[in-house]
Amino acid sequence: MIAKIPFGSTGHASSRAIFGAAALAAMKPARAQGVLETLLEFGVNHLDTAAGYGESELRLAPWLRRHRDDFFLATKTAERTGAGARAGIERSLERLGVESIDLIQLHNLVDPAEWETAMGPGGALEAAIEARDRGLVRFIGVTGHGTRAPEMHLKSLARFDFDSVLVPCNYTMLRNSEYAADFRKLLETGRSRGVAVQTIKAVARRRWTDVTDDSGPRFSWYEPIRDPEAVARAVDFVLRTPDLFLITSSDGTILRKTLEAARLFDADNAPEPAKPADEALALDVARLGIEPLFVRGVSDAI
Repeated sequence: MIAKIPFGSTGHASSRAIFGAAALAAMKPARAQGVLETLLEFGVNHLDTAAGYGESELRLAPWLRRHRDDFFLATKTAERTGAGARAGIERSLERLGVESIDLIQLHNLVDPAEWETAMGPGGALEAAIEARDRGLVRFIGVTGHGTRAPEMHLKSLARFDFDSVLVPCNYTMLRNSEYAADFRKLLETGRSRGVAVQTIKAVARRRWTDVTDDSGPRFSWYEPIRDPEAVARAVDFVLRTPDLFLITSSDGTILRKTLEAARLFDADNAPEPAKPADEALALDVARLGIEPLFVRGVSDAI
């Protein structure tokens, strides 16, 4: 089984690999239920979805009727106003078929103007707090894509005691010294304040290009790593930091590879950063043409 650790200060021990339910966005119901059965095999007990992930919330609903008590359930709202967020939370509860969720997250809150709206009077944060007070949600988090995410999350944490944050994390992203410095500050802040730090894009290879050796269907906005050994090294890179969580890719075809790597990860023998394991990661970068998904001033959005 995949190891479980405390999810911040929530009191829940979550599997270090969290199921990224964006993978269910366009799946047919029967296929989705088969994918969800895989989670039980590996001991995954935390689901991460969003209102904007296509049919994901609807695909989870039948599963949750049988397994609601077995999973920590998180969704997201991309609404920035209080009115929009209130309506969005209610809609997510209806689509998921549940009376409450464990975690509502303000989705991709990195744009400064959007941040001011969401965090200000009458903003989405107020709606999330009201939902918590009403017992519709238990905890509140914030997520972000791009190179500004750690920096903006630190700003968010200075304004409000969020229970979790979510940021990109992989070998190529952390080779950027500026991003790595912001990421470390966020991780240190999370540790000192009991904030769960979730990561995305662990197994991202690069943005899709016109020249690619992957001619099959595309299930994600980015091209994933498919080589099993490279996937395992990419997963190890994230999990070697003891308190990080890894959210699986929106490409469900690599879910089993990712979960196998997380299950086999040996925390007691994990290499320290910049040790020989990174030499193999560097070789993967060269061999597979792995590139950072986000580059400040060049490609900082989805």
